[in-house]
Amino acid sequence: MSLHVVVGAGPVGTATARLLAARGEEVRLISRSGGGPEADGIERVAADATRSLSRHAEGAVALYSCAGPAYHRWSTDWPPLGAALLQAAETSGAVLVTTGNLYAYGAVDGPMTEQLPMRPNSVKGEVRAKLWADALAAHEAGRIRTAEVRGSDYLGAGTLSVFTALVLPKVLAGKRASAPADLDAPHSWTHVGDVARTLVAVAADERAWGRPWHVPTAPAMSLRRLAERAAELAGAPAARVATMPAFALRLAGLVNPMAREMAEMQYQLRRPFVLDSSAATAAFGIEPTSTDEALRETIGGLREPAAPR
Repeated sequence: MSLHVVVGAGPVGTATARLLAARGEEVRLISRSGGGPEADGIERVAADATRSLSRHAEGAVALYSCAGPAYHRWSTDWPPLGAALLQAAETSGAVLVTTGNLYAYGAVDGPMTEQLPMRPNSVKGEVRAKLWADALAAHEAGRIRTAEVRGSDYLGAGTLSVFTALVLPKVLAGKRASAPADLDAPHSWTHVGDVARTLVAVAADERAWGRPWHVPTAPAMSLRRLAERAAELAGAPAARVATMPAFALRLAGLVNPMAREMAEMQYQLRRPFVLDSSAATAAFGIEPTSTDEALRETIGGLREPAAPR
């Protein structure tokens, strides 16, 4: 039994901690609140990772970055957290596996593969690109061992996206929903359980280090079809979804920081946004969770009281 340190008790951190504990590993789950699942093998620790992570990571074989600052504070809060993760990986010797996303690629034509260059077209994309560049530089210098696992918008209990925040609650209530998106553009949706499985697989395979991996993800599905399928699975009235005008999002951003931050990421929803995850499936044998199964879990999570994080 080895110590695995998971930073962040949100949906990805929780899924990763549960997976590791189920395999008989010793898990230390770190978050500001000390929240997360109460389960055998999981030690929940309330701590500020930017200040004490190296101490909590002593003796660990793997360090999983599953945390994320508030969306509107990425520019200020990610750099110190990223630096703390690198320092903890260096002092402990643990392999650092980071939960990333697709922002650093910017707007691309065609399916996204791990070979795409980093060409961010947003502030948040620049933040993600810098975090990976710093980690990779430390890896290549022999200071740490690291890899990054990247997924698209999440499905699963407790996940937050345009679909889970703006569309799904209205669909389940039988109400008309609207989203700032091309409703018929193909879009990839990644299940958080598959993120956890990929993080754990990458951490355990030294051949996987020093590069990014895309989480095995089900075939792309438009937001409209996703809403329709959710209604069918939930036994709700037929989904009614409309496109939210761009100006409506800008107006909402005047009073809502989250809406304001979403504006620069609109390109992901206004055009095809498709993830190619064939490399990870071939390397680790991970088949993606079906969209139906991911939707059932997402719907169940909305219908249950939120767990402490």
